[in-house]
Amino acid sequence: MVKKDIEIEVYGAEQICASCVNLPSSKDTCEWLEAALTRKFPDQDFKISYIDLYNPPEELKQKSFAAKMIEEDLFYPLVLIEDEIIAEGNVRLKKVVEAMEKYGYKVQL
Repeated sequence: MVKKDIEIEVYGAEQICASCVNLPSSKDTCEWLEAALTRKFPDQDFKISYIDLYNPPEELKQKSFAAKMIEEDLFYPLVLIEDEIIAEGNVRLKKVVEAMEKYGYKVQL
């Protein structure tokens, strides 16, 4: 399989989700995820960005997805890879790694 450089988006808010008390904040989750994935996939490019639900960038896709999250009461942090929801609420590294492997990324030990 040919590797495709992917974009990982972590949606969240400063306030911790009511159902996610005792879990890290969305921004902390994004930073942790970036560090963990960079170690698992060294020298394999990917882009990861944090998007605040209540102050999304001007890009229409991100603005409309943030609005959808609010309307549908989705849990955050929410991890989106290539427009597919990978994790919601309590993010598990294993699920994100499995999703990246589908795009041709290879874990390096």
